[in-house]
Formats: sequence, structure tokens, C-alpha cells
Amino acid sequence: MNDSKPKPQSLKFAPFDATKRRKRIVIFKVGKLWIFKHFFDDKETFKALLDHYNKDQYRFEFKSIGARNNALKILEQNGFDYELVEDLTGYVVKLSKFSKYAPILKNSVATKETATERLFLMKDLAAVEEAVSLDAKIAEEKISF
Repeated sequence: MNDSKPKPQSLKFAPFDATKRRKRIVIFKVGKLWIFKHFFDDKETFKALLDHYNKDQYRFEFKSIGARNNALKILEQNGFDYELVEDLTGYVVKLSKFSKYAPILKNSVATKETATERLFLMKDLAAVEEAVSLDAKIAEEKISF
């Protein structure tokens, strides 16, 4: 009879998945343009998209589906996810024309004024939430920019 005890097995652990969380960019169809606003920490990504940057509007603009699709490839290759949005519902907020609006403007992709209010297309849903916390109201009606 063999009285030897079984040898202890070494424990094996699955490797920790430390993949970097991908940032998400919302790209809006506004008229004939596809637009988005994002500050890139990586200068190379910004340089790759620079031809489409509108420095007056602080946003990227794509006039054709081909240009937009090339930008989507660049974004994917540089660790970004994206969402294409044609229906702006839920992304537009409004403020009285006489309200302070600078904190809302910095996270907007497009703006429009009427006789009584300012309308802002926000860059993403987090920006919408922040705008609402600053007394903006979500526009219920369909708005075009």
C-alpha cells in the first residue's frame, strides 16, 4: 500500500484583462455634413483628421460619406468607438436667450438662435445631462441645424 500524499497542485490564474476602455465619439448628420467634437490627447490622431477640422466651429466636419468613412477607420485604428446619429432627438437642449450659456456652449457641436432661445446640439448624452444640470431643457420638438 502506498501512503504517499498527493502533491499539491500549483494554482493557475487567468491573466487579468487590462485592455484600455475605448472612448466613444458621437458623429451627427447635420444637413449635408457629418460632424463631431472631440479633444484628442493623441496629436497623431488629430493630425490624421486635421484636413476636416473647422477651427471656427471647433469641430470636425465631413462633406461626403467617403471622407466620413475614412475618418471612422482612423478613429477605430486609434482606439475609438463611434456612433452615427441622424435623429438629433435627445441631443438638443435649449436655454432662454438671456441665460448664461458658456458652460453649455463648450460641449456643443452646433448652435442655433431663435427670437427667444438658444439651441445647442450637444456632443454626447453626458453633455446633455450636464447641460440639464445647468438649467437647460431638452428640446422635445424636432430641430434642424
